[in-house]
Amino acid sequence: MVRPLFHKRSMKLSELNGFAEEMLSGHKTIKAYGQEETIISRFDEKNQDAVDTYYEADYQGSIVGPTVTFVNNLSLAIISGFGGILFLAHEISIGNISSFILYSKRFSGPISEMAEIMAELQSAISSARRVFAMIDEPSELADDADAVVLDHAKGDVFFENVHFSYVPGNEIIHGLNLKADSGKMIAIVGPTGAGKTTIINMLMRFYDPDSGVITVDGHDICHCTRDSLRKQFSMVLQDTWLFEGSIYENVAYGRDNVTKEEVVEVCKAVDIHDFVMSLKDGYDTILTDDGVNISKGQKQLLTIARAMLSEAKMLILDEATSNVDSNTEQKIQKAMLELCRGKTTFIIAHRLSTIQSADEILVLSHGTVMERGTHEQLLKQSGFYASLFHAQWDD
Repeated sequence: MVRPLFHKRSMKLSELNGFAEEMLSGHKTIKAYGQEETIISRFDEKNQDAVDTYYEADYQGSIVGPTVTFVNNLSLAIISGFGGILFLAHEISIGNISSFILYSKRFSGPISEMAEIMAELQSAISSARRVFAMIDEPSELADDADAVVLDHAKGDVFFENVHFSYVPGNEIIHGLNLKADSGKMIAIVGPTGAGKTTIINMLMRFYDPDSGVITVDGHDICHCTRDSLRKQFSMVLQDTWLFEGSIYENVAYGRDNVTKEEVVEVCKAVDIHDFVMSLKDGYDTILTDDGVNISKGQKQLLTIARAMLSEAKMLILDEATSNVDSNTEQKIQKAMLELCRGKTTFIIAHRLSTIQSADEILVLSHGTVMERGTHEQLLKQSGFYASLFHAQWDD
């Protein structure tokens, strides 16, 4: 009867904690828009909901303990009173009365203790229920028993008539065909929602296509182990990620046994070395809380340096220069070309100036390739790509 109350209490506490964490992470935005009072009011509402559910659960869940204690004390009073009457009537001795009282305490002791911890047990069960719900969430399908282990891939990638949908009946990618020979640079452009990132997700096997085949070096990636496939890629994403540790550890993350000299070399290549050396501890500077003590552009430069250290033969750049200014972007263009040298590279970009040297540019619209070719070829076609390119230069 009381278990749903404890489950509700757990849910309300989770909502309160989640709301508090979300508001703390966005406190600058809240202050910028002057929404402090609004957020405090919403927090008070959620806090009061949590208080009410705690009170209701503790009241109904803990009432068993006092009730059992009352019954036990009542039994002791009855034994003492009835035993006193028998003693006055010379029917029983004081020792026998003491024995009955002791037996009653021995019998009721475990029951009282169980009643006292009943509320804690209900709370633990509710918490365990949420933990096991997370554990029971479906994970990635296991690799095939005969799955191929990719090692030292050359980087020949082929998409053949690939279809994909996140929701059945709402197809995102429609019959995509793409060939990327080893060492070639493939750029993917198009409006938001065209399916650019979806292609990358399928290539990394975060999702498998509904139909069609994606191969790497002639191996169907659906029959390759995910771990070995993903090790063949290095990535620079729009959303940078740095862990709590030194700058050296973050840059050297993708490779084992990296020397300090190698880290310094790649940092110089992406024009971040001077900034690092201006810090008190240089490459031993500790980055905390996803690198909040450095700018977004500097974080992105560090992730580019990390990718340059990787030995993977395939590279994914997803808006890799989105957080740097135009001057810095020009400085790292040369470094990016060096990074891409000899690697099969997939570039997702909105800044068309970053992909003019691509071997092939795919222009996506609603999951379909509407144009493809080199930068010069697409400009001559005077299609969507040309209009997009001229619009950026006009701006």
